[in-house]
Amino acid sequence: MRALRVVGLDDDGTSVICEDPVRGERYTIPCDERLRAAARGDIARLGQIAAETDVQMRPREIQARIRAGESVDQVAAAAGLPTHRIERYAYPVLLERSRTAELAQRAHPIREDGPDVQTLGEVIAHSFGLRGQDYSAGHWDSWRGEDGKWIIQLHWQAGRSENRAHWTFHPGAHGGTVSPIDDHAIDLLDPSPNRPLRTVRPVTELARQALELEHQAQAHTAAQAQPTPAPAPVVPEQAPEPPAARPHPRSGRTGRLEPTGQR
Repeated sequence: MRALRVVGLDDDGTSVICEDPVRGERYTIPCDERLRAAARGDIARLGQIAAETDVQMRPREIQARIRAGESVDQVAAAAGLPTHRIERYAYPVLLERSRTAELAQRAHPIREDGPDVQTLGEVIAHSFGLRGQDYSAGHWDSWRGEDGKWIIQLHWQAGRSENRAHWTFHPGAHGGTVSPIDDHAIDLLDPSPNRPLRTVRPVTELARQALELEHQAQAHTAAQAQPTPAPAPVVPEQAPEPPAARPHPRSGRTGRLEPTGQR
């Protein structure tokens, strides 16, 4: 490896000019962050720059995708990198999402007459208790939507169905407010015990209904396909024949009957 001698900067000050003292050939090195870190002897910064150079997805893009709701595994798959290369940039954003989900539970649901006195967490915990659900088994998460607003999600399991409810979180004074987005979120804000949570019906129930509808359709089709018997021919009613005419007596003389034995 040849040792070069620093001559100075180029005219625009963006590159360092070095010279080979043996051959007299000159070279230029860009004045970038890597050169500055090397000049300072900052080994840690040099390693970070090398990692950022190898990453196909920029750190800002990684954090933007994590903030929009993607997981570390999803971003790693999209970038074609192992998860540990993504976690270092995703970690602070994941903390932000977790913190926002905690704050949203202290917000007040919007009712028809204004914000509720109770917080979102208190209302949902009461609603779960009335329905026999385990509130502590639910998992909270948050992310920023396309409009920049925070979306809060509660995920829980009821029987064999996976359920998710979503609200829009508006940070503000006294904890801020939340507005329901979907039917599950509306159901959870209604503490009526006579109103069960909407859950996904089992596939077997849906299949049974589909079979019943199919059988009904087949029966209807078969009924339409049967030929309709032709109507019996109408025989015209014949008029009754007139009685036979009695013969009229012949004109002229008639024979006389003579007594038997007389000539």
